[in-house]
Amino acid sequence: MRKIILASQSPWRKKILAKTGLKFRVVVSNFEEDLGLKLSPERLAILMARGKAEAVAKKQKDAIIIGADTFIVFGKQYLGKPHTPERAREMLTMLAGKWHRIITGFVILDPKNGKRIEKSVITHVHLRKADKKEIDAYVKTGEPLQVAGGYAIQGRAGALIDKIEGDYWNIVGLPLSDLVVALRKFNIKPR
Repeated sequence: MRKIILASQSPWRKKILAKTGLKFRVVVSNFEEDLGLKLSPERLAILMARGKAEAVAKKQKDAIIIGADTFIVFGKQYLGKPHTPERAREMLTMLAGKWHRIITGFVILDPKNGKRIEKSVITHVHLRKADKKEIDAYVKTGEPLQVAGGYAIQGRAGALIDKIEGDYWNIVGLPLSDLVVALRKFNIKPR
């Protein structure tokens, strides 16, 4: 079987892909994400995922490369990683008590023959109404700073989410079922 490379620095994507039983390596792409591009969220997620996969493919010609990107869409805003406690607090306050969409784009690329599959997956999430004290306590954990929208459903923020419609793993960062189906088109089957 060909080598598989996950072009992502996300520890959560690594954990999700490991659930397939496939052997793979992680290679960080260092691709610069730009959520300011004027594209539909679905196209933007795929473009970011493609950028990561192609950056790694330049040095890894004999492997199947998986790139992914996840962000939140709230109204007309695209929310990535907040990076600062202030921005995390702002995002969580804005999302509290409301529905939003999580978009993950993924690209599977075979640099040897140019074959690629690109897909975006949407999951709808509702954060329950949380007060300032609860949001502040969560932000102080540091968990929200490096995750899209300022919350990690798989972490302490799970207590803030009261409804989801769609793929849970997509919220974490990699839509597992859709990815497994797409990998089959590369003759890669989980164990």
